[in-house]
Amino acid sequence: MANICIHSFVSGRVQRVWFRQSTLEQAQAHGVTGWVRNLADGRVEVMLYGDENAVRQVEAWLSKGPALANVAEVVSEQLEYEDNHDGFLITG
Repeated sequence: MANICIHSFVSGRVQRVWFRQSTLEQAQAHGVTGWVRNLADGRVEVMLYGDENAVRQVEAWLSKGPALANVAEVVSEQLEYEDNHDGFLITG
């Protein structure tokens, strides 16, 4: 399967509910690289790189999030894949 990049914005009750840490754990479990960060407007921004099937699984998980989250919306777009990422980071 091809490698892809997905850029997502997650809104709802997604900060202070372990969303970033849980996203990191999901990404690592699926072998996906990239990053996640909180935004000042209350959303979480996520960049996912990797095998299409693995990235799509993490992307699908974003719509549920961790147990304490209440996800209202996930807006995603596919970007050009860049092969220069190691690991998954919480950047902010």
